[in-house]
Amino acid sequence: MKISTKGRYGLTIMMELATRFGDGPTSLKSIAEKHGLSEHYLEQLVAPLRNAGLVKSIRGAYGGYILSKAPEELTAGDVIRVLEGPISPVDFTEEDDPAKRDLWVRIRDSIANVLDSTTLSDLISYKDEGSKDSYMFYI
Repeated sequence: MKISTKGRYGLTIMMELATRFGDGPTSLKSIAEKHGLSEHYLEQLVAPLRNAGLVKSIRGAYGGYILSKAPEELTAGDVIRVLEGPISPVDFTEEDDPAKRDLWVRIRDSIANVLDSTTLSDLISYKDEGSKDSYMFYI
């Protein structure tokens, strides 16, 4: 499964709204400008998020979008499923070889577990502590 720009930019929108949660509505224009994205494309992405009840729109001069729930209550899986559809690495049927089918099911379930256990709050509070495989250069 490859996450398209729909899923990636959708997470960007949701992370921005999570960062500003409780501060009032956020315009798509401000998100687009901050991340160098097309406002028109973000408008297309926010519609299904609104229809799914993940965001609310606020009309008016100071309008925009807000999360429908706290960032701790919304997961990356919620966003990806709305914008990308069901999570599955491949289409498989009951007629497939049982060993391969089991592999696909385990991969699907592992991906779903990671997405469903990662909240928007986790994403916005993530700090890269570096990995043990990274190099430190001194000049």
